[in-house]
Amino acid sequence: MTNTNSSTNQQRNVENAGKAKNPLQSVLDCLEFTAKNDTEYKLYCRAKGDMDAKTLKWAFKLAERNVGPFYKALQMGWQPKVKQNDLNKKWARYLVATDKSGQPVAYTMFRFDMDYGHSVLYCYEMQIEADHQRQGLGKFIMNALEQCARHWHMDKVVLTVLKNNDNALAFFKTIGFSLDETSPDILEKAEYEILSKNLI
Repeated sequence: MTNTNSSTNQQRNVENAGKAKNPLQSVLDCLEFTAKNDTEYKLYCRAKGDMDAKTLKWAFKLAERNVGPFYKALQMGWQPKVKQNDLNKKWARYLVATDKSGQPVAYTMFRFDMDYGHSVLYCYEMQIEADHQRQGLGKFIMNALEQCARHWHMDKVVLTVLKNNDNALAFFKTIGFSLDETSPDILEKAEYEILSKNLI
C-alpha cells in the first residue's frame, strides 16, 4: 500500500512540475551568473512552445558542433533529423544562458518524467559555446536544474552521455553524477551511459 501511495505522489509531482509555465520561477526569480573570467550571464527558462525559431535553430547548430563529431565516430552516427526532432518535442523545456548582449551561449533541454518508477528531471542536452566553456557556467546550469528538481520533489536528475565523450563524462562525475542502475550493461554494447544524481 505504501509503495502505491509513493508512486501516486511521484506521479503527481511530475504532473505538477509539468504544468508549471516556468518551473524555475519558484526556485530562482532571476537567474544570474558571473563566471571565473568575470563574464556575466542571465538565464531564462521557457517551454518549447514559447521559444523563438531562431534560438531553436541555434540550439541545433550548437549541438551539431559540440557532439556531432562524437556521434560520427560511433556506429549510430550523427542523425540531424533525429536530433532536430528531439529538440522540438512539445514537452521540451529549455534553460538558456545569454551573455551581456543578449546572445544565447549555452542551453539545457529537459523534462519532468517517470523513469523506471522514479520521478525524475531528465536532462536531454546541455551544450555550451566553445569560448564560454570551462568558466563554471555548465556547473551553474546543472546546479539550477538540480535546485529545480528538488523544488518539485523529484527523486533524481538523470542524463545520457556518449561513452566516447570523455570530457562530458568527467564533468558530470565531478559534479556528483554516477552510473544509473538503468544504464545498459556491457553485454548490451550500448554507445552511451545513463548517469544520475539521487536527490532523496
